[in-house]
Amino acid sequence: MKVLLQRCKNASVTVDGQVTGKIDKGYLLLVGITTTDTENELNYLVEKIAGLRLFEDAEGKMNHSIEEVGGSILSVSQFTLYADTKRGRRPSFTDAARPEIAKPLWELFNEKLQAKGLLVETGVFGSMMDVTFTNDGPVTIMLEA
Repeated sequence: MKVLLQRCKNASVTVDGQVTGKIDKGYLLLVGITTTDTENELNYLVEKIAGLRLFEDAEGKMNHSIEEVGGSILSVSQFTLYADTKRGRRPSFTDAARPEIAKPLWELFNEKLQAKGLLVETGVFGSMMDVTFTNDGPVTIMLEA
């Protein structure tokens, strides 16, 4: 499982002209699920994301977690995080989990983040989405389990 975490000032996702998720301060999470992922991987990443200290304290040091600052999460499924570009010019996505596996794991991931007390907005699994955000910092971190 891979999550590209981007600290943001705001973020939104639109599908077919309708906003499906919108947050202010928090994290935009692009979430990729691979063929071998289980609940163990998502439990690890939920704990990591909730506890990472990526927000500044009064002295400007990254010392506060998203929980401590009351931030929100916009979670977007992103199978292209598992693109293999080693050969040719067209990426292969064979390492990305099929939708029947990835969708329930992504939904469970979001539910577990909510259970931590975080507000979680989402995109629409498997849809073409327009994602807009203002990266804060910029702070962008790749997390893997």
